[in-house]
Amino acid sequence: MIKSMTGYGTGIKNLPNGKYTVEIKSLNSKFLELNIKLPKAFSDKEFFLRNECSKLLERGKVMLSINAETIDNTSKAATINKDLLKYYFKELQSAAQDLGQSDDKLFVAAINLPEVIKYDESSVSEEEWKLVLEAFYASVDNFQKFRADEGAVLEKDLTERVQTILDLMELVAKNETNRIPAIKEKLTTMLSDVVGKDKVDQNRLEQELIYYIDKLDITEEKVRLKSHCDYFIETLKNKDANGKKLGFISQEIGREINTMGSKANDANIQRYVVGMKEELEKIKEQLLNVL
Repeated sequence: MIKSMTGYGTGIKNLPNGKYTVEIKSLNSKFLELNIKLPKAFSDKEFFLRNECSKLLERGKVMLSINAETIDNTSKAATINKDLLKYYFKELQSAAQDLGQSDDKLFVAAINLPEVIKYDESSVSEEEWKLVLEAFYASVDNFQKFRADEGAVLEKDLTERVQTILDLMELVAKNETNRIPAIKEKLTTMLSDVVGKDKVDQNRLEQELIYYIDKLDITEEKVRLKSHCDYFIETLKNKDANGKKLGFISQEIGREINTMGSKANDANIQRYVVGMKEELEKIKEQLLNVL
């Protein structure tokens, strides 16, 4: 069973005076790229969260955010640096006078400058941290469910595309019946026209035809292609299926399709080979989103 690399999940824990919301979302990436956004009160927990995400989320460009909402905003104490405020205000007044501007709104501008207002962001209690962890693990569960649901859709699409490749291979087999006799007849006719039928060494001609036709035989490619496609489907349904392994198998599938095309020497077979290549390209695109 495969999972999608893209995912989304949230976890919410209510408090008497507010709530904690944990949100996880991810996009495609070859490795785990983790971006964590936390309130300052949780800054000492970042290392722990990174380790948990590495164990639980595996791969992807993951964004984790924890948001603390308080109903009673007065619970967040704030202090004003009056000396800094006075300094900013005087500097703004001086600049306004030099520029001939009004100083009506200078106080508002000064109080919003950096470091003037400082909020008390003391670390959270252990009880609060336990609630945040519950919200975090709930968001992970929802995130994994999202990935699994998306993975089921991907699995269905990939299975259908591999089956299309196998169906096209069957059409190749049906069109292959007269290919070798037609090539043999064409070569014999060309040689007779060039050197004359009576001058052709039939024994040598047979040897050369056998050698040449053996080079055009695609039986082994068909057998290997069928084997690779079956292995791809088997891996899709495996509990430990992953995008990297499926990517390697798709490369082997592509190798057999390309060899089949180079040996085909037949317009109909070439059309079927082109169809296989189109399906394989779509498979490779989808695999970029498989975990």
